[in-house]
Amino acid sequence: MTDENRQNDDGSKNDSGGTQKEGTLARNKKNPGLLKVIQSVLAGALGVQSNRRYREDFEGSSPFPYIIGGILFGVIFVVTLILIVRWVLASQ
Repeated sequence: MTDENRQNDDGSKNDSGGTQKEGTLARNKKNPGLLKVIQSVLAGALGVQSNRRYREDFEGSSPFPYIIGGILFGVIFVVTLILIVRWVLASQ
């Protein structure tokens, strides 16, 4: 059987010699999606980030999307607090 005709245990075709799961995980590690970055930043900010998710976020992928997301979250959070305080003080 050649590599081109090899099939995985689940019957899906495997052209690269590795499993399709490995290829998918490798792609996800290189480029985390916007939704995944937002979820991770919010979970980290609230302190509910699971250890498994933390490892997924930083194993093999660049930390820069998460750093930028964290900085943006921090800025938006502080600006929102300032606006709320100004609004409350102005209404008195």
